[in-house]
Amino acid sequence: MAKAKEGDRVKVYFTGTLGDGTIFGQTHEDEPFEFTIGEKSVLPKFEGAVIGMKEGENKAILIAPEDAYGPRDEKRVFTGEKSEIPDHITPEIGKKIQVQMGSGEMAILTVLEVSEDKVTFDANDPLAGEELTFEIKLLEILQTEPNE
Repeated sequence: MAKAKEGDRVKVYFTGTLGDGTIFGQTHEDEPFEFTIGEKSVLPKFEGAVIGMKEGENKAILIAPEDAYGPRDEKRVFTGEKSEIPDHITPEIGKKIQVQMGSGEMAILTVLEVSEDKVTFDANDPLAGEELTFEIKLLEILQTEPNE
């Protein structure tokens, strides 16, 4: 039976959990996750775990924060004036707001605090600083190199 390798398009089921067991992402039975190994569209350690798997095989992996979304950076938490927020956006604790940074890159900010005239934002990825566990099942290898 063929094993998944770089260049293969694969379908997987996965469940991603945090250290406390909270599920942060998962596929559903009728909607497997599909990606091409080597295109860097998933975390490198996730992709590496799928390499060498056979169809129907299950695997559990643990990914450290530095190999996932990096450590939390308190420098990415900042407070701004509420008056600088566009009128069509109502800042509420926990709300995610997409903004264009000064560098031109798009970022998603999470609202941490709201006072009468100030808003505190967190520009860290929500999974920054988290150790991630993935339960992966390789469902199907859709394409392989010839002669394999």
